[in-house]
Amino acid sequence: MKQAIVARTDLGMSRGKLAAQVAHASLSAYEETSEKDRTAWKGGGQKKVVLKADGKRTLFDLADEAQHNGLPHAIVRDAGHTQLDPNTVTTLAVGPASEAAVDAVTGDLSLY
Repeated sequence: MKQAIVARTDLGMSRGKLAAQVAHASLSAYEETSEKDRTAWKGGGQKKVVLKADGKRTLFDLADEAQHNGLPHAIVRDAGHTQLDPNTVTTLAVGPASEAAVDAVTGDLSLY
């Protein structure tokens, strides 16, 4: 089991902002996951990777692919309280799901 969080590199988010957005994405996608898969992921160490995306379009294309493949996923939009404008799309989480299924969607991306 694995979860991939894909973050935009074109926004210039600080490390703290990036960490917060990744956490939002991880939890949001987790909440969309079946209880069986939640349990398996938690029992297996909650494997996560953070990957790079060059922009908003990439996140939406990956989300469409995750949806098509029946994978839990979540797009995060920033509230706009600090560094970014309100509703700025920042991250996408795919999974938790089988590692092969997550890699089928995100496997071509580079580590953040």
